Amino acid sequence: MAVFGVIITTRGFFPGWLAQDARKQILKKLNGMGHEYVIVDENSMPYGAVQTYEQAKICADLFRKNADRIEGIIVILPNFGDEIAVATAIHEARLNVPVLIQACDDDLELLDVEHRRDAFCGKLSVCNNLRQYGIPFTLTKLHTCSIESEEFTEDIKRFEKLCKTVNNLRRARILAVGTRPGPFQTVRFSEKLLQRYGISVLVEDIGNIISRANEINDIKKIEETVSEIREYVNVPENAPAEKIEKLARFKMALEEAVMANDADCAAVQCWNVLQNQYGCAACLAMSMLGNKGIPHACEMDVMGALTMYALSLASGETPGYLDWNNNYGNDRNMCINFHCSNYPASFMGCRPSIGVLDILGTQLGYDNCFGSVVGQVKPGPMTFCKISTDDANGKIRAYVGEGEFSDIKVSTFGGPAVCKVPDLQKLMHKICEEGFEHHVAMVRGHVADIVEEALTKYLGWEVYRHR
Repeated sequence: MAVFGVIITTRGFFPGWLAQDARKQILKKLNGMGHEYVIVDENSMPYGAVQTYEQAKICADLFRKNADRIEGIIVILPNFGDEIAVATAIHEARLNVPVLIQACDDDLELLDVEHRRDAFCGKLSVCNNLRQYGIPFTLTKLHTCSIESEEFTEDIKRFEKLCKTVNNLRRARILAVGTRPGPFQTVRFSEKLLQRYGISVLVEDIGNIISRANEINDIKKIEETVSEIREYVNVPENAPAEKIEKLARFKMALEEAVMANDADCAAVQCWNVLQNQYGCAACLAMSMLGNKGIPHACEMDVMGALTMYALSLASGETPGYLDWNNNYGNDRNMCINFHCSNYPASFMGCRPSIGVLDILGTQLGYDNCFGSVVGQVKPGPMTFCKISTDDANGKIRAYVGEGEFSDIKVSTFGGPAVCKVPDLQKLMHKICEEGFEHHVAMVRGHVADIVEEALTKYLGWEVYRHR
């Protein structure tokens, strides 16, 4: 749940009792949804509504005192409201959080002086002033709606996810474990561009993780992790106990590093040092941590980890990291997405099995590649996204869109996902022309509008929205 700063406004020659009613309605709604709020005391100004410069300063001061709590601001227009007071309060508060603008419906039978609202018009004036102040804002789905309506309930649910996406991306901490695979120049990125937006990259040598995994001597914790693995995935009956213990040790060591760095997500050098020096795959550990809400991207793809984190914030679901991998016969709006894989079980929609890295195993030895997460992704709606740093032009850009996972089965190893994406050929052309990577993050559900708005309106990044 979230904490919102709430601004009720009114205008002197409009009925003030509307503001009092609106205050009761919005606070009741937020309480019912489990949210907390910060709002000026009802007795500190007439009707508890902000409508003058002095009152705006009182509101701004209250918001500043609660800056570490407030995740977004909700502006309620029970009538036309005072647009300058609203803009001043938000500007002076200097919170730099998303702002939602709501305006109440008029009743066609109550357009007399004592009852009319004119919030339909007032919302235009508020938005105009916010633009003048350079304050980005979010609109409700309908231009006007009742505070008590289901439409506004959905607006608040969406706004909560938008706030979490924006605010958490602005302070994201990404753990980069190891170095990128030599041939994968596609995963190169700019730490400096990320830091400009408050995103930090923490570095950990893969050798340190391997050393820590070998040093763990807490037998009880190892046994508990082995049990956790056996509950999480289907383990082949003939799997050697020492291999399962290796996977448990690596999972423990990787999780320790994530916690020690207070990381929100991670990108791991998943081949080939780990296989050559330790003798297992990283996939299972990454999958299990992803299932706990800490997304992990393969092949030390830091931007992939950031993209996964963005999707998880917008959806509240666990994302997966895949390749745009194969065409699907003659259906040009379908394709097969694939990785070895490290998908979280909740992303797959099923209980996966432990397998081997089939492709890497041909070169690194199958005995060293045990620990991949195998199973086909189950059907359902999905959102895809990829964020990338455009180093040459000094900007961050992305693409985002929606599709669905199909229930069509494919005969292959690893983690296939048969995807349907409207106008897929246009998307592939865009990815090629703009030089985006072959990797893509996906998550269950349709949240492209939240991701697009968060990245463009509030972070100022360049986004292609595929429709």
